[in-house]
Amino acid sequence: MKRLAIWGSVAALLSSASMAFATNVTILTPYISSVPTNEMAQSFKAQGEKRGWTVSIIDTRNDFGQLASRMEDTINAKASAIVLISADPAQIGDQVELAAKSGIPVISLDGSKNANVAVNVTSNNFDLGTQLSDALFKALGGKGNIVKFFHSAHPGVHQRELALDEALKKNPDIKVIADHFVKVPGPVDDGRVAMENILRQHGDDINGVWAAWDDPGVGAELAAESEKPDAKFIIMGIDGSQQAIDMIKSCTRYKATFRQDFPKIAEIGAEQLEKILGGGKADKDEISVPAVMVTPETLGVKCP
Repeated sequence: MKRLAIWGSVAALLSSASMAFATNVTILTPYISSVPTNEMAQSFKAQGEKRGWTVSIIDTRNDFGQLASRMEDTINAKASAIVLISADPAQIGDQVELAAKSGIPVISLDGSKNANVAVNVTSNNFDLGTQLSDALFKALGGKGNIVKFFHSAHPGVHQRELALDEALKKNPDIKVIADHFVKVPGPVDDGRVAMENILRQHGDDINGVWAAWDDPGVGAELAAESEKPDAKFIIMGIDGSQQAIDMIKSCTRYKATFRQDFPKIAEIGAEQLEKILGGGKADKDEISVPAVMVTPETLGVKCP
């Protein structure tokens, strides 16, 4: 009996030690309904689980007050690390600083640099915005009227918008005749409803749609299909969402998207966090992952 009691005590101690050394990583995001954000979150979760981490995902549905509150909960629960996805650390600066003071490393995917964030892994969003603008303007022959879909609350998406502003200065014959701040969650539906209203107001005056990311661009195509199926404008966006790629492949008005490698962003983020949890440092405070342009031609499709 004594031997059984001793082994029971040893097992309890081992279990307690195992719990003490468990790696619990919490992903926090306000945008899980966005296809790219969800892809990053699920890819990072898979990467973490491969490393034996317990990874949980918290979504606050575009509520930054709730994001701050849930981050405080995560810090109080003594998480091993925090991963912010598609969020600007500056918007929850007090909580990010609290995590740093508590010894909890914070990394960011598709966010922005911050003194209390170990590394931000992202695409170069300003370059993406420039590439999108240049491609759209070239397809329009350097002149025409465009509709702009944007969301300045997201740091990366805002950089794309700033790139558009710069491109417009160099192309005075391109005019923004309508714009819309896209609501999240539900960016596809919000883009569709907004585009329906814009089509009723501007109709044939629209030559192109500049979508800061694919979801509202997809909504714009859906709106045209229902409201004005003979419309001749073209749509381009960023992210390479499956819906956008399917539309490009089907020779709709959607002519191009710049695909970010979200699984690669998540993979690099996990690699960097593994170094940090092992007592090391991230390679750099920001790591950029290249994007590629997707068109009917790159998909092997010949459109009429």
